[in-house]
Amino acid sequence: MAEAPANVILPEKGKKNVLITSALPYVNNVPHLGNVVGSVLSADVFSRFSKLRNRPTLYICGTDEYGTATETKALETGQTPQELCDEFHKKHKAVYDWFEIAFDYFGRTTTPKQTEIVQDIFLKLHKKDLLEQRTTTQPFCEKHDAFLADRFVEGTCPKCQYEDARGDQCDKCGGLLDPFELINPKCKLDGATPVPRETTHIFLLLNKLQPRIEEWFEKAHKDGNWPQNGVSITKSWLDKGLEGRSITRDLKWGVPIPLEGFEKKVIYVWFDACIGYPSITANYTDEWEQWWRNPEDVKLFQFMGKDNVPFHTVIFPGSKMGTEDKWTMLNHLSTTEYLNYENTKFSKSRGVGVFGDTAKETGIPPSVWRYYLLANRPETSDSQFEWTTFVAANNSELLNNFGNFVNRVVKFTNAKLGGEVPESNLGYKDEDMEAKGALDVPTWISETNALLKEYVGLLEAVHLRGGLKKFMEISSHGNLLLQYRLDNASLTNSSEKTKTVVALALNLALLLGSLCSPYMPSTGTSIATQLNTEQIFIPDVWEPKALKAGHKIGKAAYLFSRIDEKKIAEWKEKYGGTQASRAAEEAAKKKKMEEKEKKRAKKAAARAAKAAGEGAPADGKSSEEKTSRPLSSAPGPGETKELPVRGKPKVEVGN
Repeated sequence: MAEAPANVILPEKGKKNVLITSALPYVNNVPHLGNVVGSVLSADVFSRFSKLRNRPTLYICGTDEYGTATETKALETGQTPQELCDEFHKKHKAVYDWFEIAFDYFGRTTTPKQTEIVQDIFLKLHKKDLLEQRTTTQPFCEKHDAFLADRFVEGTCPKCQYEDARGDQCDKCGGLLDPFELINPKCKLDGATPVPRETTHIFLLLNKLQPRIEEWFEKAHKDGNWPQNGVSITKSWLDKGLEGRSITRDLKWGVPIPLEGFEKKVIYVWFDACIGYPSITANYTDEWEQWWRNPEDVKLFQFMGKDNVPFHTVIFPGSKMGTEDKWTMLNHLSTTEYLNYENTKFSKSRGVGVFGDTAKETGIPPSVWRYYLLANRPETSDSQFEWTTFVAANNSELLNNFGNFVNRVVKFTNAKLGGEVPESNLGYKDEDMEAKGALDVPTWISETNALLKEYVGLLEAVHLRGGLKKFMEISSHGNLLLQYRLDNASLTNSSEKTKTVVALALNLALLLGSLCSPYMPSTGTSIATQLNTEQIFIPDVWEPKALKAGHKIGKAAYLFSRIDEKKIAEWKEKYGGTQASRAAEEAAKKKKMEEKEKKRAKKAAARAAKAAGEGAPADGKSSEEKTSRPLSSAPGPGETKELPVRGKPKVEVGN
């Protein structure tokens, strides 16, 4: 368990207190760039911004460790689930440390506090008659003798025909599924065809909670200005009508169910994972309720990929409401679409794409990675990681614009002004404003503040990509200031003007150091070091007076280095998958196409036979289609299926 810091951050009465969470990464894999930008990096930017606005801000995250995937992978690797979680918790933390993600506390869900808080919520829901026992039919793998979690059943999506859909969701069309819906279902672990088997589980009656969830959602998404995909996904759940959903599983690795008769089952991860936020906070401080039971004084901001939306906007809020305790509820939801790699998907197994543990192999510092990922953050649609644009972002944007501005003014001050901030005239204005290189300082400051206001507004609204673009505009505005020639001649012939320009530029560099810090923290630190001062809070209105005349600055250092464009081909080859994996991918694509052609031909033959009256069954099914389906794939003509409850409950035995 991580150690809590000595100086605990707590809300302060009368201040804007900000509680931030990013989706808890599942513990049994290494995050790729899309995972990083979609949750932890985005949350880190907002956390750093909030702190630079001088607000009490707590950023909580940790690894999500319970569930089928962990238990199953531990069997594969010959470890205990705890050993596997310990290994990957360290791997995740190492990745985020390298990316300069500044959690206030990075915990985990396998703790006594998690058990305590999850069971407390569970029992309160039980007492409020919001839980129900049902005997249901679930997929069971006879080959390895275990019930299968939804995600461990794979097959063809009945909605869009995508052939790699999971039993809980289709990654192509985004549709929520039940494993019984899949066409040609297979066990992910061993390829066996699952069979239906009865088991008794506890269901959370979301249908009873729906009126309260709807009332809260209608206000929360408007007040918090949620992104459109978060609103749409939540509305689709509510419009469809909430149903009871099983919150227990036939597993050993999970929070024990605090009810008699359920000793061999556990509370399921999709119910308890979000409760990890308060439990991790409770491991950070015994005063955790000041953050999580304080809706009057605390605003909750949550960051995640769009596939995590329903758990944060329906299930977790509904569970909290159902307890009838006072809870800090979600204020602002920040979601992303998908980041793809060079027009394909990231794949650890195929060696395709850059993952958290391989980014540092390139030798490119974290600030550049953070800048590029955030400049291409998939806020409203999917985006691409491309090596060509990655190198161009470093060379053309960071180096030529931002880095060049800071380096020029620091070098000039050290070379020509003895390393001291010169006197300035903030009211300076050339008499002949039509002349080339004319300077109007009050107007330039006013224009800078107009850009600053836009930057602050974008960050307050959690438009992170737009805020970064605005930051670069402020840097460009500084370069316009330096179009006035800085050399010995200007210093001699236009001393007041030149010194004013330098003083303005140095103070703007200090501001830029703070404005860039949420996005590129080590870059912001480097600027403060070069200016021999501390970072300033991000103001509403900027006055170029923080660095006063006579202040001694430090030595110049390059913020960024040029990347040789020849590296593009090298990195594409290195991270584009192995030759074997590419060949296997092509073979798989070819096989899929052949299978599709066979299916089309078979259907065409069946239609032709039916048209000719040559023995087509009255119900329109071929004799092969009439054989048994171990898991109902898709409803046939005249069939119906109730969702999302897994099968029709056989027995209801009360609460």
